[in-house]
Amino acid sequence: MKNLIFTLLIWIALSSISHAKQLAITFDDAPRSANGYMDGQTRAKTLIENLKKYHIGQVAFFSNSRALNDEGMKRMQLYDNAGHLIANHTHSHPNFLETNLANYHEDFLQAHRLLKEFHNFAPYFRFPYLREGETLEKRDGMREALSKYGYKNAYITLNNYDWYIEDLFQKALREGKEVDLQRLSHMYVDVLMQSISYYDNLAIKHLGRSPKHVLLLHEMDISALFIGDLIEQLRGEGWEIISMEEAYQDPIAKYETEKPLKYNPGKIGEIALGKGQRKGLWHYTLDESYLEQRFEQEVLLLSEN
Repeated sequence: MKNLIFTLLIWIALSSISHAKQLAITFDDAPRSANGYMDGQTRAKTLIENLKKYHIGQVAFFSNSRALNDEGMKRMQLYDNAGHLIANHTHSHPNFLETNLANYHEDFLQAHRLLKEFHNFAPYFRFPYLREGETLEKRDGMREALSKYGYKNAYITLNNYDWYIEDLFQKALREGKEVDLQRLSHMYVDVLMQSISYYDNLAIKHLGRSPKHVLLLHEMDISALFIGDLIEQLRGEGWEIISMEEAYQDPIAKYETEKPLKYNPGKIGEIALGKGQRKGLWHYTLDESYLEQRFEQEVLLLSEN
């Protein structure tokens, strides 16, 4: 009887570990263009206030240093002064498929020289478009560069097209269409939660556990507006928000594909591919036509007329 109880306790403990549901929040493309619903300073202050309101201690902003004009620099200083990490996302956001190794390497270094001056600079590098090099020369060349300068590859595990929802939102405003912000928030949160759940289940399928995840978001107006709604939904479904640095302590950080990938679905997709899965590496919500249809039907007030 004692052995049965002991076995049951071990099973319960392992089960809770395998379904830990932890994630870190990161924002790409900072400081992203801000000339629509909000200006840059309003966006930054709103995002900082909402992160604080919902008790998120520290997130990471991956910066394209080309955008560090006067306004962009002030915006990044707001994030820096609020205690958030500033990391490298290249200078000009090049597509590695269309850029040779030497030019890509220099773009990375140009960002490094500018971004390392921030107080909360952290040596993490996120590849634009998640493209890490489609040839051995390019992939291994950047791996060597990251190692030389003390960087870690800031992979993501939870992929989505939040940036396209933002594009639809800003386009609707430019065209004078009425946008229901409450409905937009509902769509935004629902789309993200669907993809988060999908990739977590994919991880459990191939790893037998829920790893410490890294959520890809972008520094945008809808992020500032609705991050609190997303956090509430995450916590309501049992997710714990952790720091990015803690997330990258997960053993999957050491996983690397044998062959270079032309298009990268994120770390969980890489692992699934390595396990033999060929379809479903990108969730169906990562589709522009799908998001357009939902936006038209659910968000635009004009669709009711």
